[in-house]
Amino acid sequence: MKNKQKLLFVDDDETFSKVMKKELSRMGYSVICVGSGEAAIEALKKRNFDVIILDIKMPGIGGLNTLKSVKETDPEVEVIMLTGRATIESAVESMKMGAYDYITKPCRLNELDILLKKAYEKRLLSKENVSLRRLATSREQNKTMISRSNKMKPVFNLINKVAATDSTVLIQGESGTGKELVARDIHQKSKRNRHPFVAVNCAALQETLLESELFGHVKGAFTGAHENRMGLFEVADRGTLFLDEVGDLPISIQAKLLRVMESGEIRRLGDSKSIFIDTRIITATNKDLASEVKRGAFREDFFFRINIVHVYLPPLRERKEDIPLLIEHFLQTHKINLSEKKVCPDAMECMTKYNWPGNIRELENLMENLMIIVDDEKIGVCNLPEGIRGYSGTIDYTPDADASLSDIEKEHIINTLAKMNGNKTRVAETLGISIKTLYNKLKSYKIPY
Repeated sequence: MKNKQKLLFVDDDETFSKVMKKELSRMGYSVICVGSGEAAIEALKKRNFDVIILDIKMPGIGGLNTLKSVKETDPEVEVIMLTGRATIESAVESMKMGAYDYITKPCRLNELDILLKKAYEKRLLSKENVSLRRLATSREQNKTMISRSNKMKPVFNLINKVAATDSTVLIQGESGTGKELVARDIHQKSKRNRHPFVAVNCAALQETLLESELFGHVKGAFTGAHENRMGLFEVADRGTLFLDEVGDLPISIQAKLLRVMESGEIRRLGDSKSIFIDTRIITATNKDLASEVKRGAFREDFFFRINIVHVYLPPLRERKEDIPLLIEHFLQTHKINLSEKKVCPDAMECMTKYNWPGNIRELENLMENLMIIVDDEKIGVCNLPEGIRGYSGTIDYTPDADASLSDIEKEHIINTLAKMNGNKTRVAETLGISIKTLYNKLKSYKIPY
């Protein structure tokens, strides 16, 4: 169900207020009417509004003073001033104080409707700007999911199915398998894709900071809270909030998140009013949450609530047919000065046989490193870390008594290549031979280059 825009209508004319509430409700708005500035401030303390329509000329504290108090209470709410012709100057003054715009009485409903929509768009844009300012750009943001493995087909099918719903999703897999990529893909394929995707690492923040980050806070809520601050739930309103490493959430935060997911409302730290949000939750973990529940480290009710749809990501060692595909992709992604590099067949074989405990992230980091340090166009076995290339020899190699001269020379060339990170010019200089002779020996000894 589409959330209605929440309006607060403030006017001391009770008859006019009743008429406006009826008409605005008919137009699809959710409207609360109050008759004074004092009542408006109290209403704002109890709940959140998208736009306030505020009469300038009222008994008591008056429209301009009410506007000032409103902006101090909630700087992000948009305010449209209602004015008679005799108070146009006051209306202009109100815009200097932070009002979005003003409209004269008696107001035309179609003009007010246009103004309300524009004010609401400005509020949404402000939320998205907050998201861009506060969230560091994720490395996953511009990545795509790549696979030809049969083990990934069920994952892709499930992504397509769950994207069409608002169900909560739990993504499980080892570190580096691409859990955030899956979450982003679900968001992009959903009806929420025109609204923010907000990611937060639950393991990266202390409990008090995490609570403030998720729910926001009001001025004075704690030492250092010098202004009202929007939480990530509000930033992600109508979009998706991705809780990475959800298995590391403190029990107390789990309880609060459970209440949010069941009620659809949050409270900023230090505030007494509720803010209604429409935010989809996707979570991810590398832990076995069922086991965590059994040992009392994770709430059972929260586990059941986030585990509506379960997506399991297999590790890279179980989908090795994807390794050459991913390597080629990373070669293109991490081009340095548009230079083309290729991986020789033997190096590709070594990388395919390797188990990649860090999964896709480890493979990507290695390819980025190789693109920087390897000077030649080809990435050979000698350029790979020892654990991947499978060679156990070192520069201090001591040959067996039965080793032939050619065996010793071959091993020495391999070790020198490893020491020089595959730089053939430096290897030739170190060995005291020409670059042409070095290439002949590499070819003769069948050393990948």
